[in-house]
Amino acid sequence: MQVILLERIAKLGQMGDIVSVKDGYARNFLLRQKKALWASEANIKQFEEQKVQLEARNIETRKEADALAGKLDGKQFIVIRQASDGGSLYGSVTPRDAIEVASEAGFAIDKRQVAIEAPIKELGVHGVTVRLHPEVEVQIQLNVARSEDEAALQAKGINVAEQAAEDEAKAELEIAELFDEIGDAELDELQQVGDPENEDSPEAAVAVETEAKSGSPGAPPANGATGSGQEAGTEANSDGSKETGS
Repeated sequence: MQVILLERIAKLGQMGDIVSVKDGYARNFLLRQKKALWASEANIKQFEEQKVQLEARNIETRKEADALAGKLDGKQFIVIRQASDGGSLYGSVTPRDAIEVASEAGFAIDKRQVAIEAPIKELGVHGVTVRLHPEVEVQIQLNVARSEDEAALQAKGINVAEQAAEDEAKAELEIAELFDEIGDAELDELQQVGDPENEDSPEAAVAVETEAKSGSPGAPPANGATGSGQEAGTEANSDGSKETGS
């Protein structure tokens, strides 16, 4: 289908150009959004009659777009969203979200002017194109975070998802090292308990008790004194018996 453009269309042509496009693109986009007219003889004649007015209006809207672009270009807006620990959003950020945060900051833009090339489904700072005019485009940034504090970190270039993963890995390493230290201490304690030379070990206690009962090596038997006493008692009884008999 041939159409006559009513404004500049990127990669297609300038105002007044007659171009050939696919029927679906013409009907669903160019004609519906009044960016072009079907290139019939009547429409071409109508365009020529209104060309001066259209060009004057284009110049005026271009000036307005340039003024807005000077304030909006490079601006960063915070979008608060819920996300997983890995940084994946529960949903996605849409042009409507961009319009809302821009509007809250005092910038009036239309949904059709916001171009998000791919769905935003991750935390971070994402560049978004805003077409203020067929000849004027600016870039804004959407700082998608779970909180204002995270947004502040991301504005400094810190990837909060990676930072969280690093912190978690560090914490796990510290826990593992702590368990290793506890394990080493318990092993040392078990080794000390099982050492016969250790006075506090059960084996050492048993050895001491055994020596106490049997006597230490080289010392007189514990029952030696008892034997002497028995002998003395026997002698005394013998004497006593003798005296009694006499």
